[in-house]
Amino acid sequence: MPEFRLKLPATSANLGPAFDAAALALNLSLTVHASSAKQYLITASGRDVAICSQVENHLILRTYEEVLAIQKKRVVPLVLKIQNDFPIGKGLGSSAAARLAGIALAVHFGRLRWDSSRIIAEASEREHHPDNAAACWTGGIAVARIADGGAAKVAHFIPKRKWPLLLAIPDEALATEQARGVLPQQYSRADAVSNIQNSMLLLSALHSGDHQLLAASLEDRIHQPYRAKLCPLLPAILDFPAGNGVLGSVLSGAGPSVLMFLDPKFASEKTKSRIAKHLAARGLKAELVLTSVATRGAGDFLFKRGE
Repeated sequence: MPEFRLKLPATSANLGPAFDAAALALNLSLTVHASSAKQYLITASGRDVAICSQVENHLILRTYEEVLAIQKKRVVPLVLKIQNDFPIGKGLGSSAAARLAGIALAVHFGRLRWDSSRIIAEASEREHHPDNAAACWTGGIAVARIADGGAAKVAHFIPKRKWPLLLAIPDEALATEQARGVLPQQYSRADAVSNIQNSMLLLSALHSGDHQLLAASLEDRIHQPYRAKLCPLLPAILDFPAGNGVLGSVLSGAGPSVLMFLDPKFASEKTKSRIAKHLAARGLKAELVLTSVATRGAGDFLFKRGE
């Protein structure tokens, strides 16, 4: 079999009001090189090397083996070279990227004739929600749901303007199960309607590049108010004074990282410096990473290369 190579972007899901429905791809990536071998071996570089290089219970390899077993295909041991540019367990879609990588490996080495919809659906079933998987596979902004029968319904677009983004990443990770555990079982009609309205306005703002509309459409009543106690960076950054370079801020996925949409009229490095001082004044520490929306997803990279 020819060598396999795949580049998967990090993702930020929920985007404030678009809970479990929308996500965007980020210009931070997980790159996987693979070739068949007599036994498994992983070499890793970048972030979280200890996790990425551990063969036992590795999420990429576990997904790869499970898919091939279900499809009754022979499991070929692999040598993996992994370059990981974004942290694990901090709300940047690391598990979705790993599961998609495992599925893509199974498709390649198992010679499965799966299209993008099937791949996204498989990852979404394992993730229990489709937003991260869809954005990672398509790039840009993705809206997704799993329809009856398990098919993935995905719409995606590339924003008309470049959106400068800033991530605030704390040292501590947060398990998705813990973040979901603080959410209520029921919501009021007013909260549900507010989120529907804001999520639709948000998508319009991202598509059109309307900065004012984006700033007015990020309010969420479904998950952020409940998760704030687990993610202290969020209330602190939401308290950052308006008009100082940040259009709006949201939890990245289930947290604990925070995604900020920056005002392009301000120098991004200066805004980053102001955020650092703002957090330090409140006794908070975070790694601040400037990035942008990735226009290519893993599916573009894989299928356009004809692999």
